[in-house]
Amino acid sequence: MTSLRTPVEALSAGHPMYSQAFPCEPATAEPGRELVRCVLSVWHLDGLADRAALIFTELIANASEHTPCPEIRLTVGRTSATRLRVGVVDREPSRLPILSQAADDDESGRGLLLVDAVADRWGYDLHGSDRRPWGKEVWAELRTEGGK
Repeated sequence: MTSLRTPVEALSAGHPMYSQAFPCEPATAEPGRELVRCVLSVWHLDGLADRAALIFTELIANASEHTPCPEIRLTVGRTSATRLRVGVVDREPSRLPILSQAADDDESGRGLLLVDAVADRWGYDLHGSDRRPWGKEVWAELRTEGGK
């Protein structure tokens, strides 16, 4: 398992971003939550840590359940002065996230509903060319000030 013992430093200019590769498995949720809490602490955004950690947990669960990729990349970034984006990159561009309703007796299928409820917005971006995408990033954004 990858260790987070390496210090995380905030960038002083531009829109900072941090990313790290992990195995594509449910156990990655724990170091993913640790990663986002560490980065948000450095950026003085601790108030968003619980929501961001929950989003990571759900996105990691979806990637590990719906993609055969051996590895995923977790990303945490400031897309602007007022937005935080967390995402999971995998190499399965053909398996796109779909927001659907789970039946009351279903044991799974509520992850994106939960992400939709706690994030200000979410979506996905394909990576690579339009003709030959090599992967996708499923992401969610939170407002850093005046948010939900």
